[in-house]
Amino acid sequence: MTDILIKNVYIIDPDNSTDGLGDIFIKNGVFADPETAEGNVEIINGSGMKAAPGLVDLHVHLRDPGQTDKEDIISGCRAAAAGGVTSLLAMPNTDPAADDPEIIKYVKEKAKDADARVYVVASITKGLQGREATDVDELYKAGADALSDDGKPVLDTSIMAEAMKSAARLGIPVMAHCEDPYLAGGKVNEGEISEKLGVKGMPAAAEDVGTAREIALARAYDVPVHICHVSTKTSVDMIREAKNSGVKVTAETAPHYLMLTEEELLKKDADYRMNPPLRTEQDRQALIEALKDGTIDAIATDHAPHTPLEKADFESAPNGAIGMETSFAAAYTVLVKGGVMSESELIRKMSSNAARILDIPAGTMYIGSPADLFLYKEEEWTVDPDKLHGKSKNTPFKGITMAAKVKMTICSGRVVYRDE
Repeated sequence: MTDILIKNVYIIDPDNSTDGLGDIFIKNGVFADPETAEGNVEIINGSGMKAAPGLVDLHVHLRDPGQTDKEDIISGCRAAAAGGVTSLLAMPNTDPAADDPEIIKYVKEKAKDADARVYVVASITKGLQGREATDVDELYKAGADALSDDGKPVLDTSIMAEAMKSAARLGIPVMAHCEDPYLAGGKVNEGEISEKLGVKGMPAAAEDVGTAREIALARAYDVPVHICHVSTKTSVDMIREAKNSGVKVTAETAPHYLMLTEEELLKKDADYRMNPPLRTEQDRQALIEALKDGTIDAIATDHAPHTPLEKADFESAPNGAIGMETSFAAAYTVLVKGGVMSESELIRKMSSNAARILDIPAGTMYIGSPADLFLYKEEEWTVDPDKLHGKSKNTPFKGITMAAKVKMTICSGRVVYRDE
């Protein structure tokens, strides 16, 4: 492995209270003192670019095993690298589901040669059916880094409660997909747009009821819970109140909820259909305010690849959109260019905060820590699905001009992406 010296780069490292021009030295895969750089060193001119800790994406569907026509571990990590993501959390709704220690081991083994660090979520219930608990301790021993039935809620509340208590004992997070299945089932957000389209809507209450349940369990048992893909104002309000009253709750939202609203569905393009669905402008503004005041801790993508054939029909298509390659650019465009927060605050939401929730060695550029970082420029570019690096192209950001672009990504001291 060649050592790397990045010279004259603007460094933004929130956890290290660094925000200014400097050099970065990477030796044997870790950050080192630039003053010690000598010998066979690759020199990268960082002039005009900014460097930040590699992004940590808490919510990714890699589709491997079982649906590798959509994505696999290697292609997903290639897309991650192109977006500045150096660590990601792989959700369990694979085929078969990650409810068996062998699936956890398979993902970990295959990820060894990937362009990003892959952490693995084990399912809370067998087959993600919500009714029969998995052996959490065995899954943890196999290498599980978190628990979730993401893609579905855990139907049996008592199983969810036990999972939260077990996760607290093991020191790993529970990632909660908040949805009441008896209210859910629609194609788009319930309201004016669903009426115009003449399709069944999914009310915000479906998410809010699920959020309320998980907060109630965290409060009752004094254990942590992480709320996934928050999309409604009411859920934001509940999370804020819970945090203010001492409940151990953290939360994430996704870039598509920050940039887009349900109005996009009038195009009748299934790339804008996801679960939770795109909501109203009021919800979008509430999410932005929640990121600003700390109610929402992190930005994650819910990267969900599907083939063009699957997404061809607006009403029958599965939910989900890809997002890792565009996550930083989209969030930067809305939040930094939009004057909501500083670059340092954004990077904290997408890197160090997420690393703390998952409790992994990431999100910082301290000397001695793993050399995961990305370089970017304030540069306009337009999202072209055909130029993205994953297998699937179902991006809701197609044709949108972004205000920042990832130029290089380094993971474990190895250059895994260069913008050509």
